[in-house]
Amino acid sequence: MDFLELLTPEEMGRADALAVKAGVGSLTLMENAGAAVAEAIVKRLPEQRVLVLCGPGNNGGDGFVAARYLVDRGWPVRLALFGDRQKLKGDAAAMAERWQGPVETAGPQSIGDAELIVDGLLGAGLDRDVSGDLASLIEAVSSAAAPVVAIDMPSGVDGATGAVRGTAIDADMTVTFFRKKPGHLILPGRESCGELIVSDIGIPAAVIDEIGPMTAENGPALWTIPARGASAHKYAAGHCIAVSGDHFQTGASRLAAEAALRAGAGLVTIAGPSEALYIHAVHVTAIMLALVRDAPDLAELLTDERKNAVVLGPGLGVGRPPRQMATAALQSKAAIVLDADALTSFEEEPDTLFAVTRRRKGRPVVLTPHTGEFARIFGFNIEDLGKLAAARAAADRSGAVVLLKGADSVIAAPDGRAAINSNAPPILATAGAGDVLAGLIAGLLAQGMEAFEAAAAGAWIHGAAANAFGKPGLIAEDLPRLVPGVLAGLAGA
Repeated sequence: MDFLELLTPEEMGRADALAVKAGVGSLTLMENAGAAVAEAIVKRLPEQRVLVLCGPGNNGGDGFVAARYLVDRGWPVRLALFGDRQKLKGDAAAMAERWQGPVETAGPQSIGDAELIVDGLLGAGLDRDVSGDLASLIEAVSSAAAPVVAIDMPSGVDGATGAVRGTAIDADMTVTFFRKKPGHLILPGRESCGELIVSDIGIPAAVIDEIGPMTAENGPALWTIPARGASAHKYAAGHCIAVSGDHFQTGASRLAAEAALRAGAGLVTIAGPSEALYIHAVHVTAIMLALVRDAPDLAELLTDERKNAVVLGPGLGVGRPPRQMATAALQSKAAIVLDADALTSFEEEPDTLFAVTRRRKGRPVVLTPHTGEFARIFGFNIEDLGKLAAARAAADRSGAVVLLKGADSVIAAPDGRAAINSNAPPILATAGAGDVLAGLIAGLLAQGMEAFEAAAAGAWIHGAAANAFGKPGLIAEDLPRLVPGVLAGLAGA
């Protein structure tokens, strides 16, 4: 099952409640959840000795059901409960009553000869760090030789943020229900999940409309790449300007320019000082060159409104002149991508930047910081807020779309929409890759894409291009050349 929407633990609780309101019994939901866990295990693994660890909440109730179904399939199962069985409540208590086998007391000693461990200790919505005896049990499970199947979320991972709350189980497979949660995609939680399976447990799809989730997993269902009609000409696909730094730093802007052209911009020009243009001229053919020495020159260039997208930052240099260049671009009607040096240049006066970006109503701005640049410009503590909340807060503060980069990039818009990108492979961590990403986004903006969609599409295409390379040795120069294949795949060619 492949769905776009992501639900926080709180929203998933609403989904359960709405399903019950629609006539689906809560016991039926729990029965279906536990059965789905057992089915996933039986389909993927050979019969072996299983230890099912149950906690005192509904996650534990799912565990009691999974254990029962595995026994029905003839598997040897032991069940251990963390907590007092007499204190179980509601559906979890009802499912414990249906379990006919013995119930051990869960602790590190429970692992014994288990060849597979099912983690039903904690749910996805954690309100505090794991500690004490439960932490000792979780650490024992993580260090055991037996593989682990987690129910909903590996115990200790926050389903809303992906954070590890004290300690967490490292699962080999996680079975969740109805929709994924942000914590399944955001690091480090994503690494703790192993293979992720989303199971249908009978919640009506219509509850999504009532919940109205604002977070999605990034992918082609979230955006559409502009198509060219038979009579289209190059100016109809926009003209992107990549602003270059001096002659010592030409490579980054050239990467951005080539990416913008490969993304489909009709024309691309590198604008910079003469000494840099001489170097660019040796390397580019389809990309044009324009002399821009300072902010007034850039402002003059952008009076031609056909030049409708600008990417600044890659190799631009840091300080007052780059800050002035960014301000000049932001005062134009063009769509703007600010990356790298363009962001760092506002480190001492970020409110000056945000005062301009917030005034650009209807004129797209995308900011693409990595975590270090993000901390310098926005001052938010990502670890305290969580990456998703931090990106949203930054978008709200700046009035711009913010793409907070990483293996789990988060794209956030000022209206609260957010997408988590999960297709970036480790080989994408290479010098210049961020410059390519900035250029991809600018190239999509030049074609008229809305800012949030352009940023999300750029991030996904970036990851897909790296996946197409598929082996060690990827360098940034490879990425633009892989983009046409990705776009062809999206178009069904």
